[in-house]
Amino acid sequence: MSIASSLDLTVDDAIVLHDSNKLTLRLLPCDVLARVAPAAHQVAQFEVDLAQGLSGAGCPVAVLEPRVEPRVHERDGFVVTLWTYYEPGTAQGVPPADYADALERLHAGMRELDVPAPHFTDRVEQAQRLVADRDRTPLLADADRELLADTLRNLSRAIGERGGAEQLLHGEPHPGNVLATKNGLLFIDLETCCRGPVEFDLAHAPEEVGEHYPGVDQDVLRECRILVLAMITTWRWDRDDRLPNGRRLGTEWLAQIRAALDRDGPDTAG
Repeated sequence: MSIASSLDLTVDDAIVLHDSNKLTLRLLPCDVLARVAPAAHQVAQFEVDLAQGLSGAGCPVAVLEPRVEPRVHERDGFVVTLWTYYEPGTAQGVPPADYADALERLHAGMRELDVPAPHFTDRVEQAQRLVADRDRTPLLADADRELLADTLRNLSRAIGERGGAEQLLHGEPHPGNVLATKNGLLFIDLETCCRGPVEFDLAHAPEEVGEHYPGVDQDVLRECRILVLAMITTWRWDRDDRLPNGRRLGTEWLAQIRAALDRDGPDTAG
């Protein structure tokens, strides 16, 4: 609130919209969205720069607050970025065809940008290090730890060995990072951008979305879905994870991974 006030925005109240590993607030009455994160291990400047490039290219992404300079603010060990607040549109589920179209347009814009970004396998390696660190994942049972380690290693290698086309990706375009606004679908949370096959992005979206996205390699998508499930399951067992109901989700997702590997046969399992 003090940062926004110092920028001549009128702020009397801050409403928490989302509180997990990051804090998202709606500042009123100026109606600005503020994203707050610990300064350590953050990539806020990357996200700001990427949002500017993508919005300039007409991509369906949320834009920064236009009344202030597009920059990262740092105070008391936290970084704050200020974004346009969008009134949510229909509360009903997003049609898969619309979701696929928006993601395809985002990918088209991303292909035009020349920005450095980690490879998707770098993000897989982050999950692998977490699985291997018993101090950070103390409640993960040995059998589950082995399952996650094997799945992350085998599927990351299998997808990489396919040698398909790769490009800049959103990284986590799941429904929680898609806003259904009055002006259409907009993607948020660009800090997870990485390079890889488009199927890696589609693996985060509902299954029906992949049926409407042109040119998808269904074998790669199936492998990416299991890989992504193993990654997000790993995050839930991090002792510092703050996602509501995270541990319950982690347990449910372990069962889903086993079912998917059993269904797809021993080749996928390793």
